Amino acid sequence: MNYIHRDIENKLLGLLQTFPCLVLTGPRQTGKSTLLTQLLPDYRYVTLDDPLLREQALNDPRFFLDSLGKRAIIDEIQHAPGLLSYVKMVVDKNRDQHGIFVFTGSQQFSMMKNLGETLAGRIALLELLPFGVDEKRRELALPDTLSAFIHAVLSGSYPEPALNPAVDIHAWYASYLQTYLERDIRVIYNIGNLRDFQRFLQLLAARCAQQLNLSEYSRDLGVSVPTIRNWLSVLEASRIIYLLPPYYANLGKRIVKAPKLYFLDIGIVAHLTGIRDQNLLLKGPLAGPLFENFCIQETVKRFLHHGQRPPLFYLRTTSGMEVDLLVEKSFGKVVPIEIKLNKTPSVSLAQSLVKFAGSFPQIIAGESILLALTNHPIPLTREVTAVSLEDFLKRVLEDTSSSSAD
Repeated sequence: MNYIHRDIENKLLGLLQTFPCLVLTGPRQTGKSTLLTQLLPDYRYVTLDDPLLREQALNDPRFFLDSLGKRAIIDEIQHAPGLLSYVKMVVDKNRDQHGIFVFTGSQQFSMMKNLGETLAGRIALLELLPFGVDEKRRELALPDTLSAFIHAVLSGSYPEPALNPAVDIHAWYASYLQTYLERDIRVIYNIGNLRDFQRFLQLLAARCAQQLNLSEYSRDLGVSVPTIRNWLSVLEASRIIYLLPPYYANLGKRIVKAPKLYFLDIGIVAHLTGIRDQNLLLKGPLAGPLFENFCIQETVKRFLHHGQRPPLFYLRTTSGMEVDLLVEKSFGKVVPIEIKLNKTPSVSLAQSLVKFAGSFPQIIAGESILLALTNHPIPLTREVTAVSLEDFLKRVLEDTSSSSAD
């Protein structure tokens, strides 16, 4: 399988010219090690999944670091958190040097805590998610939004199933989730009954792109609301799900304040809900929610892979007005986006955007957008233009005030 260049590469190389250390996090199997070994061939690569190297790092950290040479990639750093104190000493002795150590890891709770406490001010942070649609196109023929959406559902966006047609997709996701549950969840987090947690995942998948209702989940699963909150925080920290927060700054009306839930790879949703073919996908009840999830996950990736925190929100008022996505351009100014699985955008599909612009003209930044399956931009009203996901992603980073994730 050929190496596919990732959107995050330029940001990563730039940060290595500024910081002595960098950590690349993200879910398992997103290609972190492959990216780093391809991009940094002059770095010594070691993984602490190797029992011998892990023992050296734990028992003789000074010798371990000395043996790595001038620059090193240390994979799965969470296996030796005590090593970071010695890394700090090395960095402080070489204050004029940048790009000395690059770390990777998948278990974000424990690792982020240790890195933040030990290497504050000395380390940059980036996240690598599964392939974005533009990254896939460097290898695959995905001519339009619909083909990209279908591929994302049926083959996922993790490198192995997305690019290797010989992979049994169902078996791969079953193995992936089992590994995630056994290695990252059961061992590290106190989640209680693993079977209940698996049922929770399936319930979330069936309700993707919906507003969170903790009491409803609690009732359906027979577990407490605090347990549901804990499970959600685990899934969010490990980048399985993404919680889209509500936007309610300066609106002066009653706004629903619960977040909406999305998965960062809709291949997982397809696996958990039994969607195996295109016909079942496009004619099933999850087609619309999955397309909305697809557009949100790709937008999140676009920001994170360029080193920016996603300035993303949604809006729903208690009177029923709703906008699927708001991209904050500067504080108090947003671009409203509505998402529709539709090949023939019409003015009727843009009514929620027109209503929003009429109700809150003071916070609109530029034109409103209807994300649909169109092949070229189509002006629908004075305020709204229908565009493809590809066109939207090209402009989504422009003029945002989101700070760099470093």
